[in-house]
Amino acid sequence: MDTVRHQTADIPRSPDLNEREIPLTSLTGSPAPASNSYSRPQRVGLLLGPSLFVLTLLLFTPEGLGFEARAVLAITLWVATWWMTEAIPIPVTSLLPLVLLPITGALDGGTVTSAYGDDIIFLFLGGFFIATAMEKWNLHKRIALAIIAFVGTSTQQILLGFMVATAFLSMWVSNTAAVMMMVPMALAITARVGEGLTGTPAERDIPDFEKTLIFGVGYAGTIGGLGTLIGTPPNIILAGQVRLLFDMEISFLDWMKIGIPVVIVLLAIAWVYLGRVAFRLRLRELPGGRALIREERKGLGRISFEETAVAWVFGLAAFFWITRSLIWDGRVPELRDGMIGIAACIALFMIPSRSHPGHRLLDWGDSRHIPWGILLLFGGGLAIAAGFRATGLSDWIGGQLTLLDGFHLLVIIASASLLILFLTEITSNTATATMILPVVGALALALNLHPFALMIPCAMAANCAFMLPVGTPPNAIIFATGKLRIVEMARIGFLLNLIAAAIIVLAVYYTVPLIWGIDLQAVPEALRR
Repeated sequence: MDTVRHQTADIPRSPDLNEREIPLTSLTGSPAPASNSYSRPQRVGLLLGPSLFVLTLLLFTPEGLGFEARAVLAITLWVATWWMTEAIPIPVTSLLPLVLLPITGALDGGTVTSAYGDDIIFLFLGGFFIATAMEKWNLHKRIALAIIAFVGTSTQQILLGFMVATAFLSMWVSNTAAVMMMVPMALAITARVGEGLTGTPAERDIPDFEKTLIFGVGYAGTIGGLGTLIGTPPNIILAGQVRLLFDMEISFLDWMKIGIPVVIVLLAIAWVYLGRVAFRLRLRELPGGRALIREERKGLGRISFEETAVAWVFGLAAFFWITRSLIWDGRVPELRDGMIGIAACIALFMIPSRSHPGHRLLDWGDSRHIPWGILLLFGGGLAIAAGFRATGLSDWIGGQLTLLDGFHLLVIIASASLLILFLTEITSNTATATMILPVVGALALALNLHPFALMIPCAMAANCAFMLPVGTPPNAIIFATGKLRIVEMARIGFLLNLIAAAIIVLAVYYTVPLIWGIDLQAVPEALRR
């Protein structure tokens, strides 16, 4: 390990990657404990989780629910409690199904362990390594500055440029990394402009513009993640659980067909909302704004061989992800999105660096920046989802949740989306999606609906928390600037929550049937018992 660290120590990397040591809890939307001792919620969760497990097994014996199904329910309650209270680290909690599912006889060990090696997990792992390479060689910053320069430098154009750049990056790298890179750039621009406007009447407008820009970057990081399967964890969790529960596949291209339009519409509305409603910007032009962007781009120097190589690997991976279902299925045996991601990852470890002889685009020391714990969380969720299906627990739960039967499909989708959207304001969006998607999938079948009718909007809603700092990592980052107050975030984010919910509901109701050619109000023939 010391050798690897020595080998990679002299390679420059972008400041946001070099200086950030993001705890896993920041990636799941909740703050890390201040000390090594257990907090009161953690102590409660530590005892409550296993207590619920034991009580469910011993006392919960409804008709039609066998022991194996009750065991899966009991394990889910234990795991969910520890996820929400973070009694122990979330990745460690995610390993509980590896022990509990086989011991209780709910699932055999082979089925459980295979969930932790699902193709979806390798897709996300490949995406993580591509993102790490982009950050290491500053390619993401070059892309962002090019987008901002292209859009323009009036106040509204700069806001749009920052939002478009952040959203685009967030489709391919983690929204945490995208926002952490863009926020300092936004603050630098407003600080430089503020110096130029000192003593002028326009000086009083700088704080509002600064807040607008910070909100825009944070919200765009969240919105952009909706565009691709690797953009945000709930998307990939949805794809994995759909395949595990219902043997249906959502390809990279399939998701982009509905995700990209949602991103475009929601980003445009957020831009108008922030620049013309939440903050009525009177400052129209930023003196020196264009020069500042030009200086930032000039500071990057000429594009390096390493940036070019990473761009080619990234571009080829995206090309194969997008075209797999159109061109390669049937021509390349068993080609999957995870295989494409890992092939790109291997290429990054193979291509040598020209500016640092003896090194590659990625060295193994760079793997310390991969959030491995998120992959364990995915595996734990997929293992539990397999238990839901194999034991019939999902069918039983769906049968108990038929209160919405008879309501219009729009009402059903809206109710589920709003519930998840506001729940994820105070809980981890990843854990929320992992826990809730098997339940809403079963509910959809019980209501004689296609599983996608509820699973897709709930997965999207789990990513769209705009109100509180703990709601998403981007929210936490923009709050940490010290420029925003919680009450301000809640006030501005509440309306955007409702807007996001409306767009998600309408997108699922109208575009999913049109683009994917499915009937949301009918259970697929293959799933009929």
